[in-house]
Amino acid sequence: MIPVEVDEVTPEWLGSVVGRAVTAVAVVDRHSGTTGRVRVAIEWGDADGDAPETLFVKLAPFDPGQREFVARSALGTAEARFYAEIAPEVPVRVPAAFASVWDADGRYAMVLEDLAATGCRFPRPRDEDIGEFTGRLVEELARLHGRFWADPRLEPDGQWGWVNDGSRVAFGRPGPYVPMAVERFGDEHGSAFRRLAGLYVDRGPELAALLRAGPPTLVHGDAHLGNLFVDVAAGGRPGLFDWAMVWRATGMRDVAYVLGNSIPTEVRRAGEREWIARYVDTLAAYGGELTEDEAWAQYRVLVAYSWASATSTAAMGSLWQSEKIGQGGMRRATATIEDLDTVGAIEAALA
Repeated sequence: MIPVEVDEVTPEWLGSVVGRAVTAVAVVDRHSGTTGRVRVAIEWGDADGDAPETLFVKLAPFDPGQREFVARSALGTAEARFYAEIAPEVPVRVPAAFASVWDADGRYAMVLEDLAATGCRFPRPRDEDIGEFTGRLVEELARLHGRFWADPRLEPDGQWGWVNDGSRVAFGRPGPYVPMAVERFGDEHGSAFRRLAGLYVDRGPELAALLRAGPPTLVHGDAHLGNLFVDVAAGGRPGLFDWAMVWRATGMRDVAYVLGNSIPTEVRRAGEREWIARYVDTLAAYGGELTEDEAWAQYRVLVAYSWASATSTAAMGSLWQSEKIGQGGMRRATATIEDLDTVGAIEAALA
């Protein structure tokens, strides 16, 4: 049985999925949002000195309503399948997976590395080295995208065709969240905010098709700062966790996503040209084909998805993220679409 409640993470269950005897499990911390997160202390039934003292267990959300949403969108099962099937091949740093299980009813559980316990840190917009971190991050994204560039296993009928399934991959299409954001925040922002919202409402299917364009690869799909970490022991190498939005799309979607709503505006303005050039150069070294002009043109358009995600999150209050985090991302994303004249680029492309 795959646990749903925290008290179902028993020594017997944990031992059975990781393949080692466990004599005791103690909950150190728990949190629930788009998934349930439990940090547990472990007493192992053997004397292996390399066994971690704590692990991180991901379950379905604790709230029944949120649990239904996650099951319907296939977020949890997609992440569980990523760790079991794809993660061993990715060339970027991800949490080590000790177990990953799911079933046809939408239940899932992952037993993962406790990143904090292994000395990793979690970047924030105000970090002094956020610009340096971003430059290294876009190179890691290029390695990921180049590795799976036009990979037939990601095709709908391929080995990993499931990355194209579930309503989670419809998040870039028209939905109720952008209009909700306009109702709550439209008066606080300039015309670009309302014009882009209008395109989502009035020309949603066309805009969704535009955002899907570009050479396909494997993308993280939700690469904002809250889903990133720094492996200090590996010389400050960036890593990515929370792979629930993994799918097949153009690689610049990941780049535009993180630059558009996570990086402080002044830092982003100063570095975005250089970062995209570094992305293109690294991508070429790992098998991808994209010119700098093509990447920049894609970037200007794809930050619309970054904006839509941030504004939708802000519209939901504290349900998906804290309100402070959600509104901060929305403000940064709105500045990005203004700086890049994203609405103009979209209107030209649609015309």
